[in-house]
Amino acid sequence: MEISFENTEQAFAYKTDKELKQAKFLFTTMGYPLFVPIGTRVTPFLMKTGLPIHGIVRNTIFKQFVGGETLEQTAPVVEKLSKYGVQVILDYGVEGKQNESDFDHATESFIKTIEYAGTQTNIPFISVKVTGIARFELLQKLNEAPRLRSGIHDNESEMDEWSRVVDRMYAICNAAAEKNIGVLIDAEETWIQDPIDRLTMEMMEIFNKEKAVVYNTIQLYRHDRLKFLHISHQIAKAQNFVLGLKLVRGAYMEKERARAQQMGYESPIQLNKENTDNDFNAAVKYCIENINDISVIVASHNEASNLLAAEVADKAGLSHNHAHLHFSQLYGMGDHITFNLAKAGFNISKYLPFGPIRDVIPYLMRRAQENSSVSGQTNRELLLIKKELKRRKLAATIHA
Repeated sequence: MEISFENTEQAFAYKTDKELKQAKFLFTTMGYPLFVPIGTRVTPFLMKTGLPIHGIVRNTIFKQFVGGETLEQTAPVVEKLSKYGVQVILDYGVEGKQNESDFDHATESFIKTIEYAGTQTNIPFISVKVTGIARFELLQKLNEAPRLRSGIHDNESEMDEWSRVVDRMYAICNAAAEKNIGVLIDAEETWIQDPIDRLTMEMMEIFNKEKAVVYNTIQLYRHDRLKFLHISHQIAKAQNFVLGLKLVRGAYMEKERARAQQMGYESPIQLNKENTDNDFNAAVKYCIENINDISVIVASHNEASNLLAAEVADKAGLSHNHAHLHFSQLYGMGDHITFNLAKAGFNISKYLPFGPIRDVIPYLMRRAQENSSVSGQTNRELLLIKKELKRRKLAATIHA
């Protein structure tokens, strides 16, 4: 198996020189030590003031990481990616809403996204954040409640509120099953994750009898998640359904550690990066070794983990386009991984958010923080972009 993540010609074939230079500017800016800490605090505030910042956001970080403000605006991106054998996970980037009408609207938007995906050949999945259809405080109360089946204390109004959340999730998953689209349930903060896990497992039990429709997301920077993966597999086997899993390292590290320290409990985050890498790679191996029972999406920007998954699949004699093995990276990042794995024939996609700028700001701020907190992430993206620009310049000189 010959896969090289150093092939920048393959990685950036879909980008023009102008687009590459814009990306170079953005990643250079994000590399400045104070830019991200200040920007992530100031930008959400400025967006609410009515100051003319929308245009700046739209033409920089939004353009790099988001497919558009509407479902229709994602079409050119989806079409362009399909030419290079890359599929799309559509994500309606709504989260953190507070009232029932917003939750119902988000549910309708998720179903509309599923229906659209069902008409396309290149969109096998959509992504759902439960905080888009449920109140954060309700999830937190559920997380802290005794672990009964209902998960709630004797509060009738909250029981009704939770029932509406379950109904929304059922409607989303049912539409997905009818349209043959996978639903990836995002992981969120540890203090609201337990009810999300339980709800996702309940949906899997209903909809994953013949194939994986519903997928849970496991954040392996948590030290308890490898064990949770094993338990989830045992439950799936006992209940006779296909376990759908998306494996990620995680996106809330600073927030998790700060809260644990502030409230005096053990941090849920691994002690170091090595432990995270070890658990992630162990999870990859476990899923591929149990590929008949588990449909797995390796969602990583780590080159070693992606190569490991490809090698383990090859050693197991799996075809590169095996229905239960999929790779994914975020739109705007990791192109050297995405497009080189696509060329090798693997099932691979870009995670493509869309939505009004004000709604995707939390997502964009996480991307900025992730790029600054992951050791060398911004620098790696920048080096590859510079390498490709240099290669193109040299090629143009030779052919001149």
